[in-house]
Amino acid sequence: MEAMNHTYLIWAVSLGALSAASLPLGSVVGLQMNPRPAIISVMAAFGAGALISALSVELVAPTVLALEGGVGAHQHGDAHANFIALIIGASAGGVLFVLLDNLVNSFGGFLRKTSSSITYLTAHKHKRQMQLLKQLTSFSLLKDLPTEHVNSLLSMIQSVSYADGDVIARTGDPCEELIFINSGTVEVILETGVSAELGKGEVTGIVTLLLDRPYAADITAKTDIDGLSLSKPDFDRLRAISKEFDKAVHYLSAQRLETVKELLEDRGNRRTEWLQQAGQALKTGAQMPDALELRKAREEHESAPLAIWMGILLDGIPESFVIGAGLLVLLQAKIQSLETLAFVDIVPYTLIAGLFLSNFPEALASSANMRLVGWSKRRIFLLWLALMIITAVGAGVGFVLAGSLNHTWLVFAEGLAAGAMLTMIAAAMIPEAVHMGRANLVGLSTLAGFIAAISFKLLE
Repeated sequence: MEAMNHTYLIWAVSLGALSAASLPLGSVVGLQMNPRPAIISVMAAFGAGALISALSVELVAPTVLALEGGVGAHQHGDAHANFIALIIGASAGGVLFVLLDNLVNSFGGFLRKTSSSITYLTAHKHKRQMQLLKQLTSFSLLKDLPTEHVNSLLSMIQSVSYADGDVIARTGDPCEELIFINSGTVEVILETGVSAELGKGEVTGIVTLLLDRPYAADITAKTDIDGLSLSKPDFDRLRAISKEFDKAVHYLSAQRLETVKELLEDRGNRRTEWLQQAGQALKTGAQMPDALELRKAREEHESAPLAIWMGILLDGIPESFVIGAGLLVLLQAKIQSLETLAFVDIVPYTLIAGLFLSNFPEALASSANMRLVGWSKRRIFLLWLALMIITAVGAGVGFVLAGSLNHTWLVFAEGLAAGAMLTMIAAAMIPEAVHMGRANLVGLSTLAGFIAAISFKLLE
């Protein structure tokens, strides 16, 4: 067989286009209908099951069966060498996908999918909360706060800042907040004329809040101040839910002008232990990002549009190679048994069906997400159309490259693609479905997709 036969090359390109035709189609449906999350969940799970079926049957099964001289026995070369090449290729493909996926996500590519957006925003939120917790460990007032109240505390705390010379409070003003000083110094001048300074790790207003009285001192920023504030309602609420915090408030209020050696003896060890326990107690469960969060994330990543496109391309590159390489394998197997070959004779129906069925929900869900980011419908559609064209061309390139490889290296390349695609299913498609729907329904939809794709074997 002449690997560079133009007819076969056209067939490879046609198969690539056919498998990816569901991308612009899914985009149109997603943009026009704006389907509910539950529908997207079912379709994403169905597509994941279909793709798992296609990869298992078309890429993995022939090499595995060749070990025993079964269906895959038409493969060339040493069966054990091919199997090892498949394993190594799949492992490398998975690792490569993760590395490249993390790279494009760091530039804003996570915005292409709801699941990756949720993952990024959740991690970003957790990072901010851990930074806040590190700041809070400087305050003896909070070191005995039970870790189960960490989420309540973090939802109440707000960042504040004052410039050098700013008046924070005047004598007689109502006290409306407790201020935690992270950096800088404030000067407190009492009505009696006595002055004192408070710096990092100290708080202002605690006695006034506890007694529910106006300020009895003027408080002025002596340097630039960076701090955190807790409003009076939240201060009272935290005291009500935590006996430990309430006790610490009374204790610190009573000892405001004294150095309490007992509290500071094991301060360093207690601080580290509290931070570890509090970090574990954080409840940063996955929540659907709203339009404001997505727009803010996009604004933080100026290269997000290109990164999104590169991320989608990253998802599509492995499948385009698999199509071209898979066609070559089928040609090698059937050209010996058939005098003349027609296009329908060499279509890997299970593979094409699996890719088609998985591409549709991916484009549908991602298009809806891109609309939240603020992209125009025309731009979104052209992105998916471009990806369909690239997949078609990639299938042709895969066909040509596969023809220049010996069979063991071809199996390695197929394993590389399969590993990347299977990792993508587990890292993106299944989480997408779970985040947007119910677990049992996701499981059944995945099974339905698997059965649907494998059923196309009846056409071969």
